[in-house]
Amino acid sequence: MADRQYDVTVIGGGPGGYVAAIRAAQLGMSAAVVERERLGGICLNWGCIPSKALLKSAELYSTFKRSEEFGISHKDLKFDFGKIIQRSRDVSDRITKGVEYLMKKNKIEVISGTGKLTGKNTLEVSSNGKVTEKIKSKAIILATGGRPRSVPGVEIDRKKILTSTEAMTLKQQPKSMVIIGGGAIGIEFAYFYHTLGTKVTVIEMMPMILPLEDREMTKIVQSSLKKSGLEILTDTKVEGVKVGNEVEVTVSSPEGKKTVTGEVALMAIGVQGNSENLGLEALGVQVEKSFIKVNQFGQTNVAGIYAIGDVSGPPLLAHVASHEGIVAAEHIAGKAKHGIDRKVFPSCTYCQPQVASVGMTEEAAIAAGHKIKVGKFPFRPLGKALAIGETEGQVKLIFDEKYGELLGAHIVGSEATEMIAELVTAKALETTYEELWRTMHAHPTLAEAVMEAAGNAYGVSIHI
Repeated sequence: MADRQYDVTVIGGGPGGYVAAIRAAQLGMSAAVVERERLGGICLNWGCIPSKALLKSAELYSTFKRSEEFGISHKDLKFDFGKIIQRSRDVSDRITKGVEYLMKKNKIEVISGTGKLTGKNTLEVSSNGKVTEKIKSKAIILATGGRPRSVPGVEIDRKKILTSTEAMTLKQQPKSMVIIGGGAIGIEFAYFYHTLGTKVTVIEMMPMILPLEDREMTKIVQSSLKKSGLEILTDTKVEGVKVGNEVEVTVSSPEGKKTVTGEVALMAIGVQGNSENLGLEALGVQVEKSFIKVNQFGQTNVAGIYAIGDVSGPPLLAHVASHEGIVAAEHIAGKAKHGIDRKVFPSCTYCQPQVASVGMTEEAAIAAGHKIKVGKFPFRPLGKALAIGETEGQVKLIFDEKYGELLGAHIVGSEATEMIAELVTAKALETTYEELWRTMHAHPTLAEAVMEAAGNAYGVSIHI
């Protein structure tokens, strides 16, 4: 079996891996991707993309239910759960085919199978337990992703206790569901199923859902979801899970112990890295709590071996993985001008109202010793928000008091996940409140709230 040879070989074809390979090819390097399933990884096949298709269906259904507000009447409003699921699969299929096209366009070899390192510049690919390829590579990028963690002692059987993969492909809509974990994944699925009529209970051990977000902003979301009828139990710890005809979850909270039941349960407490069976131990690649340790360029402690995406640790986000893939490929080519800044990335939750943020929360800024100015502007006074019937939420900006630099930005409301891009750019460019305030924003738009919030921090907002 003759060895294949490449400049860069990527193990894993998700949003980190395939992007890294494309960037390597753009820089004139020969590149290959080893993938045991389908290109696109969890994100395109079972995560980001198909889940947003599901959420759009729920959002549309919710909008139709209040269509009288817009002067539109309807009779016998209903939905087809199977068609909603199928549409999400069709969307996923279309975008993964797009990635396959990009591989061909950029002349990247896609090798089917499971990759394992045999040396710092060699690896083998196996399928069905047999070695099918041997590869020599000047550099190797590990982009093997992650998988859901579970509560200790609780087995994810994928029938009654589900991961997000099963939750987006159910044949029948469950009448009730317990969601263990109130982070972004848990809350997005809670919104989807609750909107379509499933009785949903969310269990979160922290004092608030979305515990990484700004506390004040999280309160807005939590209040909105509870008002819609979604049951949310915070400060609540799972003590045990019993599977029968229903799933019985025993929990403890400041109010005492009780049992929560559901037809199914979704495990959404976090992700662990897929760092096993890669041959890392023999090469001495450092791993900590399932995540491969890397520097700002994605380099491991072993020369020539890089790691990107979920397997390299938080933040566990597809767009972070893609950015890391670009940086790693450029570093291999000797063209990396900047490393990865893990403090400047957008965090988005696609429930309704949407949640988006970048940089420090108010609590983190104070804890870090900053003297801060905080500017807020609600959606309610905005002409665009009134026109489209989406007045819930606000923009909150946190500035350094002395220099006016933007430290953190937080949005709750319609289109928050689109609006955050302006503020990620502002944060990356070390923008000040005055630059945001004096940047002309189109009217009428929701983005005017950004300009007004910047002005509010220093007492010059016009419409509040």
